[in-house]
Formats: sequence, structure tokens, C-alpha cells
Amino acid sequence: MFGREATRDTAGPATGGAASAPVADFGEHLAQEVARAIPDSLVATASRGELARITSDLVARECAQRSVRLTLLEQRNLVTILLNGRIGSAGRAVGQAPEAGAAGAAGAGTVAGVTAQQAHARLQVSEMPRAERGAGGNRSQVDAARELLHPIIVERLDAGALAKLPRAEIERQMSELVTELLAEHRLQLNRAEQRELTVTLLNEMLGLGPLEPLLADETVTDIMVNGPYQVYVERRGKLDLTGVRFRDNAHVLNIAQRIVSRIGRRVDESVPLVDARLQDGSRVNIIIPPLAIDGPSISIRKFSKKSITLDVMARQENISPAMNTVLKIASRCRLNILISGGTGSGKTTLLNAMSQMIDHGERVVTIEDAAELQLQQPHVVRLETRPANIEGDGEITMRDLVKNALRMRPDRIILGEIRGGEALDMLQAMNTGHDGSMCTIHANRPREALTRLENMVGMSGVNLPAQAVRTQIAAAVNMILQVSRMRDGVRRITHVTEVVGMEGDVVTTQDLFVFNFQGEGLDGKLRGQFTPSGLRPHFLPRAEYYGLHQALLEAV
Repeated sequence: MFGREATRDTAGPATGGAASAPVADFGEHLAQEVARAIPDSLVATASRGELARITSDLVARECAQRSVRLTLLEQRNLVTILLNGRIGSAGRAVGQAPEAGAAGAAGAGTVAGVTAQQAHARLQVSEMPRAERGAGGNRSQVDAARELLHPIIVERLDAGALAKLPRAEIERQMSELVTELLAEHRLQLNRAEQRELTVTLLNEMLGLGPLEPLLADETVTDIMVNGPYQVYVERRGKLDLTGVRFRDNAHVLNIAQRIVSRIGRRVDESVPLVDARLQDGSRVNIIIPPLAIDGPSISIRKFSKKSITLDVMARQENISPAMNTVLKIASRCRLNILISGGTGSGKTTLLNAMSQMIDHGERVVTIEDAAELQLQQPHVVRLETRPANIEGDGEITMRDLVKNALRMRPDRIILGEIRGGEALDMLQAMNTGHDGSMCTIHANRPREALTRLENMVGMSGVNLPAQAVRTQIAAAVNMILQVSRMRDGVRRITHVTEVVGMEGDVVTTQDLFVFNFQGEGLDGKLRGQFTPSGLRPHFLPRAEYYGLHQALLEAV
């Protein structure tokens, strides 16, 4: 029960064969002896002082018989834990028939086994020499204290009442309780360690445990949990391995279940794969065994608290000032825009930036698998897909929502990502008066984006000739924005491409801007130039209709 195969002989080698007995067996033996020496009837009638004396004599006798040497402080700590466990087990036995003999002792030993683990956690803290703690010692000390105190705090606090209090008040009450328990259990932590322990316990009870510091770090854009002992984050486009650890696979699974339960979903062996979102809008993907071989995996795309605009992107050199002007005009002129890029390239961020140019008088309907768009307009209806239940019923797909959105009198439809047959419905929406609609698609180049869009129309189950599909694409899509995360970690719009029309069976396009790579600087940052093609924009007549043609011509 103590978790270590070692004898507690700190003064030197013990005499007698009993010195080789493992501490785990000794702890189990003590729990059973205390249960025999203090029956439930004695717990109910004797004072705590009398019970403590009996327990102390028993521990001293057993240590002498087995040649196990404990310091006075360790012996006193062990007596307290064993006594608390016995009193607790007696309280839980109230109203039950008393059990005598070996069966009763075994039952008490099982209850006291939990307290024996807690005693080991306490002894870990008290016995750790200060000189051996080093840089990582405080971490181990706080972890051991958390292991001991967490079940006690869960038992003492009213979770329902806590949920109604602000976090500052909860933290204050938790800090007071931690200070009280540390004194009660004779654990010595300095002020910084107590503060860390309080925050760790709060995160474990109310938040997402070890992930909370990463969620609070504004430099982190992605969090990737690969089992309990490997957590990566993305900072400035680069992946870094963190020192964050979970206790075990069960701890990771517990956090995963906490995430999905908040939005009414579930994750278990029957539903081992789920998309969800956090309360702040961060997107989460969870996959657990048997699909994830090495343990539960959690991938979090963090919700940016800073609103990214086209102007900010221009300052960060994601786009050029001229491209900034053209993209603003394109959104104002209600062009249907397809944003193309790879995973993590910044498609959703660009979609958010483009959407900020939408007039506040327009009705916008957004459709996503996991809602993450941050539209600032006052008239926005947000729709989200729903997976099937355990019986396989009740699924609401992206295509169902696109069809329903057409009945909601939208001015614009914004589709988070095209993945399948909803491509046909989206093209029909773009061709039937919903100008200014936007969506994203996974592709590496603008021409590939058109090919993928055509293939996804085929997934709708509607048998259309290839030329008919391409004609519909050419009529519906006005502009393709290709975004890429390059090897220096910077995301750039590499192509601003217009869809011009059809020549035979081919959809024709023209590039307005292209990013040309020119080399790498001493700081590791890629150098290049956003080069305008000098071609006359195909949507110039529409820009003239909106009174923006002169600004467009100056930009290109």
C-alpha cells in the first residue's frame, strides 16, 4: 500500500529477518492491527485521545517487533493517518451489522489501505532532504502534497456551492483550506509552494488540470497531448516539447471527458473520436483507445483572444499593404471567396479577418463542425453540426445545415470548411443571390482547390457532367486566397487568384498577387516579395458599382 519495496530503517541495517519485509506489507499489516484493536463500538464511545494512545502503542510495538525504525515525527504522522482511516471506516459502517473475526479485520484493512497510500505521500514530503530537492524538488513536493490533500478537499468542499461563486472567492477559500490542511498534516511548504499547490488543486477540480497554464499562455496557439507524458505546444509556428505531465492515461481521459461533457457530448470506447470546443471557443479533437494505441490524445487549437484584422496581418508581413487593400475591397464588393490552405496554415484566422469587412446591416449565417469563428457583426446566426448518438441516430451534417440556412433569409453564408457533399449546396447558394459568401478548403494551390471542390461535388451523390460542375464553380467562386505556413513558422498568403470564367472545359484563373521566395535571412526568417501581376482585376466592374474601382486600380 505504501508503493515502495524498501524497509524504513534510517539508522542502519536492521537485525532479524523481518527487516526485509516491504513497507507496503507493513502498512497493510498496521491497518489490519488497528482495525482489530479498535472495534466500531470503541470508536463510538472512546475519546480521540484514548484512541490515539492505543494506536500509538500498537505502532510502536509493531515497529519494535519488525525492526522497522521511524523517526518520532514519521511515527506520529503514521498514527494520525491510521487513526483517521479507522474513524472514517467506523463512520461509514454505522447502521450495518458488525462483522467479527478475520472478515471484519480484512474489511477495515481495505478501507485503511487508502489512508496508507496517503501516509506514504505525506512521508514522501517529510523525509525528502532539502539538499536533494534541487530545481525539481519543489515540483515533487507539491505533487506529493496534492496527492495527499486532493481527496480530502474534494470530500470537504461542496461542488454545487462552488459553482455559484466567482473564481477569486473560490481561490480564497481554497487557499485557507490548504493552509489549514497543511498544518493539520504537518506538511511544510513555503508561501510560493502553497500558492502553486492551491492553483494546481483549483485547476484539477474546476479546470483542465495540467493544461490550464498552457491555455493561459497567449504565446501558445496549439496544444497537443500525446498520452500522459508527452505534451507539445506550438509557439510562433514552431513545435516545442513542454514539461507538462499527467499522472497516467486515466488522468488524460478524465480531462477529455470533462471537456466533452460541457457541450453535451461523450467520449468512451463506443465513441472514441469526438470534436468539441472549450468555453472560450478553442477547438478540440479527442481520440482515445482503442483507436489511439499509446493512450488518449487531445489536440487543442486555441481561440485567439486578440482579434486579427487585415491591417494586423499587413503589419506582421503576412500580406503586403497592396494586398490588404485588394482584400478589403473584395470583401466589401461581396465577392464569393474560397480560402485554401493546409492544416494549421491560418485559414480560419484569415476567414475571421475577411469577415470583419462585412457590413453590420447584413444577416450572416455561419456553419461549422465546431464553432470557432469570431464574427463581430450584430446580426449573426451560428450553426453547428451534431454527431449521431449511441444508437446511430440524430446526426445533423454540414449539408443539412447548409440546406436549412437557405431558408433563413441570409445575406451571406460562411462555411467553416468544405469536406464533402455540402460543396454542391454551397455552390448553389453562391449562385442564388447569396453573394459575399466565404468558405475554406484543404488544398496546396489555387488550381488544386478548384479540383478538390469539383471532386467534393461528386460526393454529394448527384450525377452531374464534369462540364456542368465546372461551369457552376466558375459562376459561383470569384476569388481564391491561398494561405501557407512556411518553414520559418510565418503564415503568408502566397496567391490571390481570381476565377475569370471558362475556356472549353477548363476553369480559367488569373493571379493578382504571388509571393516570390528570395532566400533566408541570418535570423532564420524567409525573405520574399508579394509581387503584383499587373493584370486588370476581373471584378473591376463590380468594384465600380460599389464606388471602389479607383482604390482597386491604385492597389494593383
